[in-house]
Amino acid sequence: MKNDLDFLNLLHHDLSIKILTSLEDPADLVRFGAVSRSWQHFVIKNGLCKQLCLRMFPQLSRVDHVKELNGAAKGRAEAGSNNFMEWEDLKREHRVYAFLALGCLSFAIRECISEAIIASSTDNYPEESIDNTLELRDRVGRRASYWSSKGQSNPAVPETLTYRLCADLCVITEISIRPFQAYFQFGNPIYSANSVRFRMGHLKSSVYNLVSESCQDCGNEKFVWTYTSGEFPMAQENKLQNFKLPEPVLCIGGMLQIELLGRVQRQDMDGLYYICVSHVQVMGRPLSPAFGIQILEPSEKFMLEALSYTQPPPVPEQTSITSTLQMRVRDLEQIVNLLREDGGNVVDIMEHGYEWDTEDEESDEDEDEDEDEDEEEDDDIE
Repeated sequence: MKNDLDFLNLLHHDLSIKILTSLEDPADLVRFGAVSRSWQHFVIKNGLCKQLCLRMFPQLSRVDHVKELNGAAKGRAEAGSNNFMEWEDLKREHRVYAFLALGCLSFAIRECISEAIIASSTDNYPEESIDNTLELRDRVGRRASYWSSKGQSNPAVPETLTYRLCADLCVITEISIRPFQAYFQFGNPIYSANSVRFRMGHLKSSVYNLVSESCQDCGNEKFVWTYTSGEFPMAQENKLQNFKLPEPVLCIGGMLQIELLGRVQRQDMDGLYYICVSHVQVMGRPLSPAFGIQILEPSEKFMLEALSYTQPPPVPEQTSITSTLQMRVRDLEQIVNLLREDGGNVVDIMEHGYEWDTEDEESDEDEDEDEDEDEEEDDDIE
């Protein structure tokens, strides 16, 4: 250093690469590149930030190229282009992957499910729809809130639940599932699966609309799964069971599928095996609106887009409002189902009142008791 010697020039190139690829924090690579222009040149030329991202998330091996929103008009340098354009491509890759690695480690962790898409089967639709698995409460009004599969005589028949996440790129860390306990059946049986497995990926680029829930066979041919987990055993317990992934997984395309393997509970009424789920929760780091993707045909590779280099702010209040609205929508759906079952007898429901939750039920019962006591006092006075 006293003689203005750069240790990178003294070391063999492969040894320098080995030293720098041992860094696991993207901030360390950025700091290293800020020491001098030659060090920054070394980091960019050897694509060290890209290598770091590939080690963190092997799913990124399917990236065909990267793009910046403000650089859309420049296009990409083709093979054989001049040194300046090649260097601009390398710098673009460095910026995109450096911020991607930072976002995968620092963006806020939150609930990542945007909507329920489809279940492989549903016993009674829409009363036992997959939409019920997004409900935090195990009861909505006078109904239990859960999804139920169709019954099977073979307990080995699997089921799948497919969800859309809140961003095309999400770093998923853990998934929680609560099996449903049928409190209205003798013995209060719990209809859990024997084990679970998770897939993440995207819709095929040729698919524009998913089939509706009324079509029971969604078919995996509509999806490209870029990640498949190992199996996790599920306990036959009425609680939210947490399945933490061994390593965070980058979901490319925003689609998550839960595969429920093996049935453990037979229903006394028909002697068939069912799987029922009360609630599903997915936690991770959405990378939107900073990043987006475009699926490329026919290779099914994708273009990674850096839409913004600003870290998105936390949105707890907005998330809370959205959750409340979704709960109210499901409450209204329950009312509609009740009207259908009662043959459209609106007067009967209006006279007896609709129970929104257990607290409302208790308050209604207290009011009825108070009214009965008042009537008895009036009778005594008379």
